[in-house]
Amino acid sequence: MLREHRRFFLWAGLGALGLRLFFFIYFPEVTDDSHVYVDLAGNWLQHGLYGQTESGQIVPADSRLPGYPAFLGVMFWVFGVGKIRAVLAAQILVDLGSCLLIADLARRMSAGRWAGRVAFLLAGLCPFLANYAGTVLTETLEVFFTALALDCAVAALNRASLLGGASLDDASDDEVQAPWPLWAATGASIGACILLRPDGGILLAAVALYVAVAAPKGASGFGRESASLKRCPDTNLGGNRAVENASISSRRFRPFSGKRFRPLRALVVAEMTVIIIALAPLVPWTARNWATLHQFQPLAPRYATDVDEVTPRGFNRWVRTWMADYVSVEEIYWNVPGDKIDVEKLPRRALDSAKDATLALIADYNATQQLTPQIDARFDEVAAQRIRKHPFRYYITLPLVRMADVWLRPRTELLPSDPRWWKFNDDPKWSAVAVGLGVINLFFLVAAGLALIFKRADIRYVGLLVCFVVLRSAFLGTIESPETRYTLECYPAIIVLASAMLSGRRETV
Repeated sequence: MLREHRRFFLWAGLGALGLRLFFFIYFPEVTDDSHVYVDLAGNWLQHGLYGQTESGQIVPADSRLPGYPAFLGVMFWVFGVGKIRAVLAAQILVDLGSCLLIADLARRMSAGRWAGRVAFLLAGLCPFLANYAGTVLTETLEVFFTALALDCAVAALNRASLLGGASLDDASDDEVQAPWPLWAATGASIGACILLRPDGGILLAAVALYVAVAAPKGASGFGRESASLKRCPDTNLGGNRAVENASISSRRFRPFSGKRFRPLRALVVAEMTVIIIALAPLVPWTARNWATLHQFQPLAPRYATDVDEVTPRGFNRWVRTWMADYVSVEEIYWNVPGDKIDVEKLPRRALDSAKDATLALIADYNATQQLTPQIDARFDEVAAQRIRKHPFRYYITLPLVRMADVWLRPRTELLPSDPRWWKFNDDPKWSAVAVGLGVINLFFLVAAGLALIFKRADIRYVGLLVCFVVLRSAFLGTIESPETRYTLECYPAIIVLASAMLSGRRETV
């Protein structure tokens, strides 16, 4: 695909690079989380201790998984500690790699290189991916390894379908190759996702669930593609004929007896390969936490708290009884403790039950601006009252609204736009930017949705993408601080679906 369309990928790649350089030059971002990652990386590199600096002392920490600090540590080792611009430049290159992976994924899933070119263009010109490439956060690397994991999984499913199809009976021994290396690569990529963010495990759940439930329902192999492979044999494994042109070593991995592929045993091998390799990196991390911090922590704390930091569970539970959008995250959630709670900024639903107790509690908190155990317990009592009165809203309505908010909100959290963009009381330029980004986001989502309606039959293994997006969205609905960046990991799937809709036709080459 790259060789045959050099000019397209050259110009589209230059456009993608230019967009990322724009954000790199004008909107580089170092957030509070960025400072935590930089501190961890610097201490790890300079002192050999994975910990945070507190009162001049380095204290062992487990508040963040080691994936992104390890990346920063490598960059600091090469370019010098604190060289943030070098980190952002490297992330731009990683993000361009993500665009190529998304293009390859679209080509494999949509049976045509035209879909791959459309996907590369959409990914390259996506302002949301470009914006986070200029930010010291995990999102760029998370998107890269998510796209890599999905691409490897689809390649493995294609190979499994080939082995499971009728064409195997006519194949020679030299034409048979089990897809276990691709499953191993899938597991390794998912393992990298998990080391970057704890919620990377959602991708593992999606792949494992799809392989176990959906894939075996197809013909002979894992997927439903053995028949379509005979129609489009050239589009499965790198654009060449999967069987005739594959470079296969003389040594074979033969976990199955006989020539015929056994789907059940193949499924077990695939599942176990992915799961074991994906979770293996957590073993030394868990052992380190047990030995150093004397606690069993295989991932990271739910609220990214330090070892001696108390989680205000009552306050968090109260917030979940009314919070539905990112505005409240910025104006209320992130400011507590330490700042006053502005009652005027609370939505009306936050005071529609237990109003007097809530107002009295907020007044007592505002007096000290500290979440003492007593104050936190009172928040928990108010939350319990509100849940009893509105259980459907707490368990169903609010999670659904939070999911809608993280998907539909204009992705301006890293830009100067007012989070209350719909009031249009911001600088006209930034109000226009918010509306424009909202329209672009809606374009991606609508195109992906239409693909599921009209092009579903043309997209191989579409259930894998849908499973991942649904599981991740459901998870985001359960947390009380919805941020739009948490859906960015789903954008490889969204772009692949959108490219299938916009490519217009199937193409075999």
